[in-house]
Amino acid sequence: MKSGRRTVAVATLVAALGFSVLNAPAAHAADTGITVSDIVINNGKPIVVGTAKEVEPPITFNLALPAGYSVEGPAGMWSAYPFLYRGDLKTAADTGENFIQPGSYTCYEIDPRHARCEGNLYIDPHQAQEHVDSNSDATTWKVAVSLRLFKASGGLKAGETEKRSKTVQLRRAAKATVNATPEPVTEGKKITVTGKLTRANWSTKKYGGYSGRTVSLQFKAKGADTFKTVKKATTSSTGALKSTVTASADGSYRWVYYGNSTTGVATSASDYVDVR
Repeated sequence: MKSGRRTVAVATLVAALGFSVLNAPAAHAADTGITVSDIVINNGKPIVVGTAKEVEPPITFNLALPAGYSVEGPAGMWSAYPFLYRGDLKTAADTGENFIQPGSYTCYEIDPRHARCEGNLYIDPHQAQEHVDSNSDATTWKVAVSLRLFKASGGLKAGETEKRSKTVQLRRAAKATVNATPEPVTEGKKITVTGKLTRANWSTKKYGGYSGRTVSLQFKAKGADTFKTVKKATTSSTGALKSTVTASADGSYRWVYYGNSTTGVATSASDYVDVR
C-alpha cells in the first residue's frame, strides 16, 4: 500500500540532472549500498513506438537505501532508477546512444529507508532524438540501473551502474485499413474486402507498406459481441490486402495483424455491410 507521503525530490532529480547522472567519472564507480529490485517495465509487455508520438511506458520498482540515507531526506542526496540500453553498457552510459531513461518517477515511502517507486520511461521518435533512430532499434533491449549517492556538499560520494537479466522488446508500430464493397450487397453475392498494412520506419519517420505478412480478415455479425476470423490473406509488395467473401448477413469486417518480434499488433477500423 502506498504511503500518503511522496518523495517529490526523486521525480525532480532525474529532470534536473538528466543524463549527467550516468556521466559521473569512472573513478567514482563504487558500491553505493542502494538496492533496486522487482523492476517491472510496461507491465511486462513489448513497447510499441510509431514515428511521431512520444511514448511513456510505465515502470515500477522497489528501492532500499543504505544506512545514513532516508527516502524523505534532503533532496538530491541519492538517485536510483532503471534504464534500457542496447549493445555495450559503458558505451550507452557514456554517450547516450542506444539508451532510454525515465522521464520522471516518484517514490512512496514504506519506511525511512525503503520505498515503492513508479513512473514512466520516455521515448521520443522525433528525428532530433536518438531514442529510436534506426529500424535496428526494433529488437531486445537490456535493463540496467543507475545508482548514485551524494555528499552533503553536493559532490558524488559513490556511483555505479548494474546490469539486470531482465529484457524488454521494442517494436515498430503498425497500422491497418479496411474497405468492404459493394455496400449494400445482395445476399449470396460476393463482397470484396481490401485494405493495407503499414508499419513505422524509424529511419525515415514515415509509415511504409509491410509486405509478405499474413493478416486475418474478421467478421462480426449484426448484434454479435465478438469478431471471428473468416479468412486470411498475405500482403502484397506494397502492403495491400484483398479477399472475397459471400454475403450472408449484415455485419462488420476488419483486418487484424497479430505482430511479430519487431512489429506491433495492428487492427483496422471496422466497415459495416448491409446485406439485402
